[in-house]
Amino acid sequence: MIEITESPLDHAAITDRVRSTSAGAVCTFLGTVREMTGERRTIRLEYEAYPEMALKKLAELEAAARARWPIIDVSLVHRVGALELGEISVVVAVSTPHRTDAFEACRWLIDTLKEVVPIWKRESWEDGGEEWIHPGLGGP
Repeated sequence: MIEITESPLDHAAITDRVRSTSAGAVCTFLGTVREMTGERRTIRLEYEAYPEMALKKLAELEAAARARWPIIDVSLVHRVGALELGEISVVVAVSTPHRTDAFEACRWLIDTLKEVVPIWKRESWEDGGEEWIHPGLGGP
């Protein structure tokens, strides 16, 4: 499942979608809005995406991961819009026959997603400052 949505993410339902009797391992990564970025207090994040490009890149990541690991199923779901502290911004869930592959695939998927998928994040801080973080440029 690949999705860009404005709706809150149900990580349990997304994880359940990848479960299978063929899989001995399911690994899920949740990206959440944290309170502190360095010394600055975050009050909210806002995500924007160019959906057609983002979905295409997510599909490319899924295909690359499936070519590299024995993936049974995978979900890549990213939320857009304004998110408050503690809310889930992204869910990556992967099922494989064995845990090592599930861990490796999940980590590669989230790391690569953050580098190449055109989803931009604006961080708003308590001191009134804001900053846009672009894919591939690092950041907090």
